[in-house]
Amino acid sequence: MVGWIISKLRLKPDSSADIEYLDCINDLINHQMVRSMKNYIQHSDIDCLEHSLYVSYSSYLICRKMGLDYRSAARGGLLHDFFLYDWHAEKPYKGLHGFIHPRIALRNADEYFHLNERERNVISRHMWPLTFNPPKYKEAYVVAAADKYCALMEIFNFGKIDHVRRLKSLLCY
Repeated sequence: MVGWIISKLRLKPDSSADIEYLDCINDLINHQMVRSMKNYIQHSDIDCLEHSLYVSYSSYLICRKMGLDYRSAARGGLLHDFFLYDWHAEKPYKGLHGFIHPRIALRNADEYFHLNERERNVISRHMWPLTFNPPKYKEAYVVAAADKYCALMEIFNFGKIDHVRRLKSLLCY
C-alpha cells in the first residue's frame, strides 16, 4: 500500500516530508474500509480514494508549510469523503449528497477510527460554504479549499494528478 501512495503522489522515498506524510496516514490507508473507497467514482474517472489522497497530501503540504497541524489535516483529508457509496447512482440517505455526505463520512470514520477534534472538524466541515457551519480550525479551512481545488482539477482535467496515481499504484492494493 505504501508503494502505491509513493507512486501516486510522486513521493521521493528518501524525502523526510513524504515519509512523514506516509507515517501520518499509515494506519488509515492500510484499513480495508479506507481501501474500499477505490470502488466508488468521485469525479470523472477518479475514484474516491484517489481524490481523497490528492486532498490529503495537498492539505498536508500546505499545513506543514504554514506551521499548522499537518497530521490532522492529512488524516482528516484522507477521510473527508469516507461515505462509502456511489453518490452518482445510489441514494442510501435522504437529502442532497453535497449537503449530507460530510455527516455520513464522519459517522463512518468515527466507527472505524479514533479521531481527534481537528480531524473530526476537517471531515464534518469540508463542504463549507455549501454547508452553512464554518470550520473551527485553520486545518479544516485548508482541507475545504484543497477539496475544491482538487475537484476542479479532476472534473475539468486541468493539469495532471499523475503523482497521486503513481502513489496509488505503489500502495499495491
